[in-house]
Amino acid sequence: MSMSRQKRDELLVGLDIGTNKVCVVVGERNDEESFDIVGIGSATSHGVTKGVITDLQKTARAIQQAVKEAEMMAGCHIREVVTNISGRYIQGENNRGGIPLRNNEVRESDIERVLEGARAIRLDQDREILHLLPQYYTVDEQQGIQKPLGLSGNRLEVETHLVTTTSANLQNIMTCLEMSNLTCRGIYFDGLASAEAVLTQDEREMGVVLVDIGAGTTDLVLVSNGSVVHTAVLPIGGDHISNDIALGLRAATLEAERIKISHGCAKTSLVRHDETIHVPLQSGRRPKELNRRVLSDIIEPRLEELFHMIKETVVASGMDRLLTFGIVLTGGTTHMAGISELAEEVTGLSVRRGNAHGLTGLSDVVRSPIYSTSVGLIQLTIKDSAQTGSALKQGRWFSSLWKRTRNWFSEYF
Repeated sequence: MSMSRQKRDELLVGLDIGTNKVCVVVGERNDEESFDIVGIGSATSHGVTKGVITDLQKTARAIQQAVKEAEMMAGCHIREVVTNISGRYIQGENNRGGIPLRNNEVRESDIERVLEGARAIRLDQDREILHLLPQYYTVDEQQGIQKPLGLSGNRLEVETHLVTTTSANLQNIMTCLEMSNLTCRGIYFDGLASAEAVLTQDEREMGVVLVDIGAGTTDLVLVSNGSVVHTAVLPIGGDHISNDIALGLRAATLEAERIKISHGCAKTSLVRHDETIHVPLQSGRRPKELNRRVLSDIIEPRLEELFHMIKETVVASGMDRLLTFGIVLTGGTTHMAGISELAEEVTGLSVRRGNAHGLTGLSDVVRSPIYSTSVGLIQLTIKDSAQTGSALKQGRWFSSLWKRTRNWFSEYF
């Protein structure tokens, strides 16, 4: 690290390990709440399937490439990162904890005890709690309390949302970081990170569902009254659209992805009848001219399927009545024209596309929805570091997991 960089404020690094891309964002902390974007990097991901690491070596190489690119832009050496986790092993559920108050007044120790009680859920042996997210507290009969410290009463209860995943899923992430000579500062469900980056405070308070459409999966985070009330991961993402295009147009997979990004439209009715595109064919044959509506005819049914799944998931959660602000879309697929209109048509909710906000430095680049998770990882780190109790608990968990990972890694490598 250069001397000029050493003398400047703390660097925070968000590492998004995705199905198609590994993205790195380097933030230089200005104060307790803000940071400048000073570096970014990305690499094609080959070792991740539907958000889950399936090849350690390939994933580690992609991480190293993206980190190196970010280091060159930021002029620093990256040793520590905050990273994400997603995929079909993520599960969310609500749970309640309650304790009698020993001194008829809520103290810090009481809050810690009631949160520990909320952690007491029955889990399969191979699962771990990733996040314990308080929704609100109740003191005696008074509900909806956000900060119970100091209040008088006889009993304290808490409503929480818990996000769990498998131990193996966590272990694989930690191993890839070890192979890349990186230390893990924290791991967050990437839906939470994206929500942190793109949702406004009004949306959080009034009720909204964040929909992050990744390459392999789609993450859902429902937020109301400033708290997470439901999370889910759907097994459909942008890759499903690209695969349909490849089959329908008889194009190579990479070319289908390019066509989707460059010419895709979510609603056929929004495409002019005379619009055409050139589609390169496989085996070196000459490109053919195609009406753009043919492409949209392939894309629209797949996205309709996704938005129907989103609607069904929200309704099944019982939280649909809380969504005053409707849906906020993010993720690379949301670049597509007509996607907000189609989402509104299928779900019956208002929809906007969300990009990371409140940024300085290289903000124009990272406002792309591709970087929502990476930016949100940094923002969550800053937010949690301001909450001493939460940070301490998270630190102990990571210390234990990191020790187990190092022991395993030393034994087999």
